[in-house]
Amino acid sequence: MAVTLSIPDMSCGHCRASIEAALKPLNGVTGLSFDAEARTATIEGDAPVAVLVQALDGIGFPASQKA
Repeated sequence: MAVTLSIPDMSCGHCRASIEAALKPLNGVTGLSFDAEARTATIEGDAPVAVLVQALDGIGFPASQKA
């Protein structure tokens, strides 16, 4: 399963590294990919969306699930 999150404040490589560091260790995350232009992250695995969003909020990157 994959979920795509919109992360409007993701604007650079440092942002991406911070987001990756916050998401990669979470239970259920098996892969990550980023689209810098669209400011989205696609997370592979079965981690609950609420857990992903909470982890990003915790590091200052508000996120929401893309439809």
